[in-house]
Amino acid sequence: MNATGTLNLLDHARNYCPAAPFVFTSTNKVYGDRPNSLPLLEFGTRYDLPPDHERYDGIDETTSIDQCLHSVFGASKVAADIMTQEYGKYFGMPTVCFRGGCLTGENHSGAKQHGFLSYLMKCAVTGQSYTVMGYGGKQVRDNIHSADLVRMFEAFIENPKVGEVYNAGGGRERSCSLLEAIALAEDITGNKMSLSYQDESRVGDHKWWITSLDKFRSHYPRWHQEFTLKEILTRMYTTNRDRWCALA
Repeated sequence: MNATGTLNLLDHARNYCPAAPFVFTSTNKVYGDRPNSLPLLEFGTRYDLPPDHERYDGIDETTSIDQCLHSVFGASKVAADIMTQEYGKYFGMPTVCFRGGCLTGENHSGAKQHGFLSYLMKCAVTGQSYTVMGYGGKQVRDNIHSADLVRMFEAFIENPKVGEVYNAGGGRERSCSLLEAIALAEDITGNKMSLSYQDESRVGDHKWWITSLDKFRSHYPRWHQEFTLKEILTRMYTTNRDRWCALA
């Protein structure tokens, strides 16, 4: 669906509105498990890179997407991502791929396998058991509020480029391990979470992902993020607490 649907939309855009900016929401899963080859160190609550490592502030768009393990979802996104780039470069269309990671917000309907902050907060509120999948909960993700992501889209639409690619995420300041997110959710809700652990991680899952925003910021320096990690989780709690409790 990702590959075929995107191809159909690209072809319609080329035929009927080739000058209109075409924004494709890709994913950092196009990099497969490539980030797991980084020289990560294990700390008390997270895996992380040494501060002097060139990718300490995040993974950039030069990272290879080849010769690594992708999930089927990631592979389908690779196909759509590359096709979006090719339509831009081959036909001169203003296309862009935003390779997002944890895109979230208070209206995110998270589930066990998707939308981890939203699902985590729901479990913290309701007392539902939360399963930590792999890496002892020390896997790291950065998180971006959907409103900040939309502002990235708007910046591109106002000044589009041809066949571009940008990683889209919260960056190091909005990164957390699963253990750190659990601690923050417990602090916000005042509840102790019910946790279980499994050794097996998800196929193609990243042990560590922090987004480098350097390229996007260099092209669109007026863009900035409004929501911190704690603000994102707090808004999830205050917006959904009563509804989640009623459903529990």
